[in-house]
Amino acid sequence: MAQPTNALPSSVQRCHELLAWLIPLLDQFPRSRRFTLGERLESGLLFVLENLVDATYSRDKREALARANRRLAVTRHLWRLCLELEVIGLKRYEYGAKLMLALGGEIGAWLRARSAPPPPAESGPSGPPTAPA
Repeated sequence: MAQPTNALPSSVQRCHELLAWLIPLLDQFPRSRRFTLGERLESGLLFVLENLVDATYSRDKREALARANRRLAVTRHLWRLCLELEVIGLKRYEYGAKLMLALGGEIGAWLRARSAPPPPAESGPSGPPTAPA
């Protein structure tokens, strides 16, 4: 049985939603770009999603999150290239870039949370405990 989406980290859901929006758009790419840029964009974001799910269920999340973050950076460049080659219009580019930026922000926050030192333990009253009188 599928796990409810509210149990997954928001970055996993955000990546899923980005893919659901992007894949039908990639089907509309001109044939000359569909199997180069389109394929790279789709496989790149699928790689990001796989690594986010891996991080969700892994004890050591940092490596999977770092891989996802690096691949998302490449995907952003490919997305910009789609605009420059006039494969997509400006409004679609802006919307997709906004989604990718938000996803990158969530991955970065998750990475920083994993890199931060643990909070100091709560300290009790100073001095050794005393026996009740």
